[in-house]
Amino acid sequence: MMNHTPFGCGGMNVGDMSNVSLSAPLQQLKEEHVSLRKAMDAFYATAQRIVPGSTDDTDLRKQFNTLHDQIASFTKQLKLHSKKEDDGLFPMMAKYIGRESGPIAVMEYEHQQAEQYLNRFLEGTEEAKPQNNKDQIKSITQFAIEAYFILTEHFIKEENVLFPMAENMLSTEEKEQLQQQFQ
Repeated sequence: MMNHTPFGCGGMNVGDMSNVSLSAPLQQLKEEHVSLRKAMDAFYATAQRIVPGSTDDTDLRKQFNTLHDQIASFTKQLKLHSKKEDDGLFPMMAKYIGRESGPIAVMEYEHQQAEQYLNRFLEGTEEAKPQNNKDQIKSITQFAIEAYFILTEHFIKEENVLFPMAENMLSTEEKEQLQQQFQ
């Protein structure tokens, strides 16, 4: 019998499932988080240099341009990863636990939130280029920081709750189907 403790992910009440051995497609999703986290940590470090501001406008603009490039690259990586979850994993799990509320609804909402913040950052950088004033740069950089925090918590929920839950829920055939979709 499993000891259930709340995790805070849309009603997911699970015990410690972080040590569940994952099948190949679920392990692949988890491993993709490693490179995504590295990219996130890099853009967050750049954003942290921007937010307090710099006395040197040239350095601030240089950091802002670096952040733009980091976010643009990261967003492409994230879209590929999210597509696997949105089009493959989540619909399969939704057959068992629904989609309107609960874990899948939370995961999809967080995907949308992170994507909105990243898009607002990228759109803001394009709009800010002609002026590039300090206040505007700092304000736009906040969108990247918000995306970072959402995704950091989101990955933890997926790795410690959602992926193990899927491992226990999905049939061998469904896992094989996911593996084919991910290739």
